[in-house]
Amino acid sequence: MSSLEIKNICKHYGAFQALHDVSLSIRKGEFVTLLGPSGSGKTTLLKILAGFEPVSSGAIMMEGRDIISLPPEKRNFGLVFQGYALFPHMSVYDNIAYPLRVRRRPKAEIDERVKALLELVQLGKYAGRKPQELSGGQQQRVALARALVFKPDLLLLDEPMSALDKKLRHDLQEELRDIHSTLGTTFINVTHDQEEAMHMSDRIAVVNLGRIEAYDTAHALYRKPKTRFVAEFVGKSNIFQGRISSEPGNACVFTSANFKMPVIDPVAAMEAGNVSLMVRPEDADIFTAPVTDGRVFLSAKVASSTYSGDRALYTLTLADGTHFIAYGNARSGVHANGADVFAGFAPENTILLG
Repeated sequence: MSSLEIKNICKHYGAFQALHDVSLSIRKGEFVTLLGPSGSGKTTLLKILAGFEPVSSGAIMMEGRDIISLPPEKRNFGLVFQGYALFPHMSVYDNIAYPLRVRRRPKAEIDERVKALLELVQLGKYAGRKPQELSGGQQQRVALARALVFKPDLLLLDEPMSALDKKLRHDLQEELRDIHSTLGTTFINVTHDQEEAMHMSDRIAVVNLGRIEAYDTAHALYRKPKTRFVAEFVGKSNIFQGRISSEPGNACVFTSANFKMPVIDPVAAMEAGNVSLMVRPEDADIFTAPVTDGRVFLSAKVASSTYSGDRALYTLTLADGTHFIAYGNARSGVHANGADVFAGFAPENTILLG
């Protein structure tokens, strides 16, 4: 059952339209991420949900009630800002207690809730410190505890990890998933980081030019993208432009400037006509010579490689000058820049895009 329905939201700033008829259905207790590049409209949508931006048209239904006209303080939503927005003159304890004191909750309830949240975010021994005495990751957890202490119906996260280093971001992603699982609160996260979105989310809404380009699980978006934008934005990919044609015996083939291969799903292919074909780098292998096993082989030179233990990510230059990325086994070393190699991939591991 959906707890939040975003219905046909449009937002204009003068002649500029930032959001185009955006609709999303979010289930109670779900972790949803709005993923998109800068300027795509994802933060505008978050501000509308929080009540900080009015809409031009549309509705927001919370448990069947339209809340579009409610001010922010009446929506019972928690919000974690990109810059945390902690009160520097208050202790960690007082920062977390602040929303409850504003709501005039009893002192005993405040103490119980604050201590419970301090334990949840593993900051019990830091209760008396000021924000400036904490690391960036600790400040982020204080902001998270403050946003959750009053038991919001919905938690909105505005790129809360963007200022943290990679390892700390990964650690906090794990903590945030655990907190979400423990509390069961509905989370809506905004980010431009594809790995963060795929790591934490139940579902991801890919936002592009003010529209929802796709809305699905991380696995579906990665393995079965419906559009070229999603294929390129969610993870690494190789995209080839080509056409579908029918050959003797009613076989369908995809032909590009680089290769020709049989099409696994001829019905979908014939409906597509002019198509793009995607190959994920992990679905390709590096060879020193082609083999006869049904794979497509592309002659290439190694332009560069990135070593990561048991494998390396190669950027290859094909005969026509285009680049192709593929992973190769690196246990016994990597191919040198300029080396002649072949990239091989199976037709069944490719994905046709409209």
